[in-house]
Amino acid sequence: MVCRSNASISPSEPTLVPTLPRGNVQEKVMTIQYRFFTIPLKANHEVETELNHFLRSQRILTVHREFVSQGENSFWTMAVEYLSDSTEKTKKTTGKKRIDYREILSPEDFALFVKLRDWRKQAAEKEAVPVYTIFTNEQLAEMVKKKAKSKTELKEISGVGEARVKNYGDGVLAILTGASTGYPATDDGNEKNGQSLLQNR
Repeated sequence: MVCRSNASISPSEPTLVPTLPRGNVQEKVMTIQYRFFTIPLKANHEVETELNHFLRSQRILTVHREFVSQGENSFWTMAVEYLSDSTEKTKKTTGKKRIDYREILSPEDFALFVKLRDWRKQAAEKEAVPVYTIFTNEQLAEMVKKKAKSKTELKEISGVGEARVKNYGDGVLAILTGASTGYPATDDGNEKNGQSLLQNR
């Protein structure tokens, strides 16, 4: 289900905006450009911060919004039309510095983080949803640092609720526990094959 707002977007075209620096009339070329945002209903703080900073730092013309209803994976999409001065250098539009997880994770943890990102991308493509609606990069990194071995431990991570754990917990744990033990984990964090081996001794 898709809900659309009444805002509309005009065709992109250059616009001449006169300026008056120090009494002399000059023409500055302003171009209409677009920026697109996808905001999941859950764990959306990072994207909301980026959107709000962008709206404050640009000359906004219109905002076209659509709500895509997909249950727990519902999200907003926004197309922002704004004026950009083509004579100025491109400015950063994000409110906080982009995190390089290669710098904050150990080589082993980063390799596991990459595996989780690849898995997330495949899951998102399969369900035709943005990757943010599965898990954010921050959540994936926290899973790796926490060395989560059970669904209970996954739920302790900020923004990871019951629904996400139910839908994606098995896939995440298969990567997390498989990398360290080679055995898949159960709900309580114990490895299935490891338990069987102990019981057979």
